[in-house]
Amino acid sequence: MDSFFASGDAVLLVLAFMAIELIVLILVRKKMRVRLEPLELIVGVSAGAALLLALREALREAKWQRVAIWLIVALACHMWDLKLRLATRRTP
Repeated sequence: MDSFFASGDAVLLVLAFMAIELIVLILVRKKMRVRLEPLELIVGVSAGAALLLALREALREAKWQRVAIWLIVALACHMWDLKLRLATRRTP
């Protein structure tokens, strides 16, 4: 079990579940009370996925630059998500 987590394979498993969740949300979004566009869902999940990929790199003892790149990607996705949310709120 230690090697499963140390290798980062646990992160890949979580990412797979996140992908399944994203697909399900996109497919059932019309039935939800709060309708989200696929882009909004993808951007929202992308920030978390990038953080998980940074964790995977850290677990695999990759160079710090690789971890930093994923953290920057997570920040960019998060900022994009905030921009989309604020734009949606301002629209009457």
